[in-house]
Amino acid sequence: MRKLKELFSDSLIYGVSNVLARFINYLLVPFYTDVFSTALYGTVGLVYAAITFLNVVFTFGMESAYLRYAEYREEAADIFKTIQLSLLGFATLLCLLLWLMMPWLLHQFNLGPESSGIFILMLGIVWFDTLGIVPLAELRLVRKTIPFAVLKFVHVIINLSLNFYLILGLNYGIEAVFIANLSASMFVTLMVWVFTADLFKGTWNGEWMKKVIQFGWPFVPAGIGFAINEVLDRFFLNNMDPAVATELYGANITPEDIVGIYNACYKLAVFMLLLVQMYRMAWQPFFMRHAKDEESPKVFGQAFIWYNAASAILFLAVALFKEQIVAIRIPVLNATLIGSDYWLGLEIVPYLLLAYWFHGWYINFSSGVFIKEKTKVLYKITLMGAAITIVANLALIPHFGMIGSAVATLMSYGSMALTLGYFSRKIMHVPYRLRESFGLMVFFAALVLGEPTISGWLGTGWLISKELIFISGISVMGLYLWVLTDRNDEF
Repeated sequence: MRKLKELFSDSLIYGVSNVLARFINYLLVPFYTDVFSTALYGTVGLVYAAITFLNVVFTFGMESAYLRYAEYREEAADIFKTIQLSLLGFATLLCLLLWLMMPWLLHQFNLGPESSGIFILMLGIVWFDTLGIVPLAELRLVRKTIPFAVLKFVHVIINLSLNFYLILGLNYGIEAVFIANLSASMFVTLMVWVFTADLFKGTWNGEWMKKVIQFGWPFVPAGIGFAINEVLDRFFLNNMDPAVATELYGANITPEDIVGIYNACYKLAVFMLLLVQMYRMAWQPFFMRHAKDEESPKVFGQAFIWYNAASAILFLAVALFKEQIVAIRIPVLNATLIGSDYWLGLEIVPYLLLAYWFHGWYINFSSGVFIKEKTKVLYKITLMGAAITIVANLALIPHFGMIGSAVATLMSYGSMALTLGYFSRKIMHVPYRLRESFGLMVFFAALVLGEPTISGWLGTGWLISKELIFISGISVMGLYLWVLTDRNDEF
C-alpha cells in the first residue's frame, strides 16, 4: 500500500494543479461561446485539432523514450541533450515545410489567405511545445512535481489573461486565441529550460540517438492514430452534407456551426480526460520505477481497480447532471458555462466520457509493453482504432450527426483498450479483474442512458430521480471496491 500511496500522492499533486489550471482555463469556454459565433468557434476547434496532429509528428515519441532511458541517471544529461538538439533541428525543418504548404492547408481550416497569421501562430505553438516536452518529462521523472505544477499553472494564467485583454480590451478576433497560447507556450518552455539547464551540459551521442529513435518511432503512428481518434471527427463533421445538417438540426445550422457546437460540448468530457491525464503523468514514471519489484503485478492491479472507482464516480456525476453543469453562470463573465446556442450537442457527453474511461484502461495496460519493450504493438493497436474511427464516422454521421461521431470515438477507444489488455496479459500477468471492471462500466452506462426511463418508473421530479440514481451508482461502486480490494490475487 505504501507504493500505491506514492502513486496517489503524485497523481494528487498533478491533479490539483491540473484541476485548478483546467478550471481557470475552462473560463475560456463560456467566454468563447459568448463572443464567437458557432462557426468561428468551429474554426478554433479545427486549428487545435491540427495542433494535436502536429504535436505527435514533431515530438516523434521522444517524451516516452526519455522516460524509458533517462532512469539511467549517469547518462541522463547525454540523452537529454541528444534528444533536445535533434528535436530542435527536426521541428524547425517541419515548420519550414508546413509554411510552404500554407496556401493549401488554410482552406482545410475554413480560413482565407488573409488569415495566414493564424497559421504562423499555430506553427509557433507547436515549435515551442516540442522543445518543452522533454524538459517537462525530466521534471516528472525525478518527481519535481511542484515546479511542474507551477509551470502548468503559469501557462494557463498567461493564456487566460491575454485572451481577455486581446479580445475585450483590443477587440481582436480569433487570432487572439492563438497569440495568447503562443505567448504562454514560449514562456513556459523558456522557464523549463532554466529548471533543466544542468542537463544541457551533456554530450550529443549518436548511439543514444539510434536507441531513442528505435524506441520512440512506434509512438508516431500510435500518436497519429490517437490524434485521429481524438480530433478527426471535427473534420468529418465540417465536411458533412449541408442537407444532412439541416435534416438533423434545423434550417439555420450549417456544418461549420455543428463543428463549433460539437467542440464546445466535447469540453464537458475534459473532466474525465483530466482524471486520465493526471493519472498518466504519475503512472508512467511510477511503473518504470517499480518494474523490477516482486509485488509489482499486484500493485498494478490494485491501481487499476482504484482508477476505475474514481472514473465511475466522475462519469456518473458529469453524465447525469450535464444539463445543470452547462447552465452554471460565471459571475465575472455574466455567461453560462457553455453558451445556450451550443446545448444542442449535450447528447454526445456520456459517450465521450465512456471513451475516455476506456482510454484510462489503455494507459494502465501500457505498463507491460513499456517494461518488456514491446512498444511496436502500440502503433498497430492505435492504427486499428484510427481505422474504426474513420469507418464509423463515415457510416454514422450521415444518420446520427454529432452523436455518430461520439459513438465512433467510444467504439475506437473501447476496441483499443480491450485489445491492448489482451496483449498485455500475454506478456505480463497483472490481476486487473477485467470482467468485474467492465461490468461496473456497463452498469453505470445503463444508469445514465436509462435515466429517462428510470425517472418515469420512479414518478418523481428530475432532481430526486437523478439523486437516487447517483446514490445507487455510488453503492455499487463501493461494493466493487470492497470485493476486489479483498480478492486482488486473481486475474
